Amino acid sequence: MFNAVVANRLVKQGKKVLVLEKRRNIGGNCYTHQNESIIVHKYGPHIFHTNNEKTWLYVNLFADFNNFINSPVARYKDEFYNLPFSMNTFTKMWSDVKNPEQAKKRIQEQSKGIGNPRNLEEKAISLVGYDIYEKLIKGYTEKQWGRKCSELSADIISRLPVRFTFDNNYFNDRYQGVPAGGYTPMIEKMYEGAQIIYGVNYTTERKYFDGVADKIVYTGDLAELFDYCFGELEYRSLTFKTNVLDCDNFQGNAVVNYTSDDVPYTRIIEHKHFDFGTQPKTVITYELPKKWKRGDEPYYPLNNAENESVYRKYKSLADKNGIIVGGRLGLYKYLDMDKIIEIALSVKL
Repeated sequence: MFNAVVANRLVKQGKKVLVLEKRRNIGGNCYTHQNESIIVHKYGPHIFHTNNEKTWLYVNLFADFNNFINSPVARYKDEFYNLPFSMNTFTKMWSDVKNPEQAKKRIQEQSKGIGNPRNLEEKAISLVGYDIYEKLIKGYTEKQWGRKCSELSADIISRLPVRFTFDNNYFNDRYQGVPAGGYTPMIEKMYEGAQIIYGVNYTTERKYFDGVADKIVYTGDLAELFDYCFGELEYRSLTFKTNVLDCDNFQGNAVVNYTSDDVPYTRIIEHKHFDFGTQPKTVITYELPKKWKRGDEPYYPLNNAENESVYRKYKSLADKNGIIVGGRLGLYKYLDMDKIIEIALSVKL
């Protein structure tokens, strides 16, 4: 998204733009394609949401968005719970809880003794209580990050909404949806006027391309860009396993999280539900987290003090070389699409 916005801005300024895409497809992790006439989010689901009207108007220049509302479901063994954490979750978890006051009281009872949360485990229990932490957060989070919750930053859990209403809309943002036809046609429109070369790794061909460009915009791993001179930046990676099933509806929802630690995957995506599909078959994707190593796709930055210190060294080096960095990898932050677009629209070119 960062590259697409910057390329679009530069083309409109009359600049000659060359895009180097490391993969064989356009659009990075937002790439979508069709399988059995179903739009498949190849690298995980992307639901666009924002409260910024300027950003919403901008993306609507390139696509029409449907009215998909993100309402994931969590499965713990054979129990199903609504996400985000709301009165629907609380009343299902605790059968004697009937109203917000009772839910808050139960959470307070279960989080006694936690004053200033020092890690994700303590923060989660203070927000939703011990029972919900044990069933819906602990196993999922430890699979996702490959570390115990007591070893993870409390900031990670801040992305998860907690509300005392019967509202299953995961996002509170005013604008939300998925582009009709998928993200690929949208990004193709954003890149109009730019030249794209596929299957090229800029970090290994840097000498040549630095010689033909006045300005470099980079959205990859900064450690790789500078040959790991300050060491690696840590990430979590993913493996996707996609199957076509001979049924019209596998799980009844676009996203179902599997929160128990005895299941190796974190969630199953059923792609047709992002677009209210009625096709006779369905396509599902299992997401399996794994430890990142060089050569793997880096998906989630492990933002701790040590990694942030290493990142600042690489960012300083990029600045000295006049390289504009952006995107989740370039900024080493787990940012939503709307925030990436806001940054790309404001960055000095």
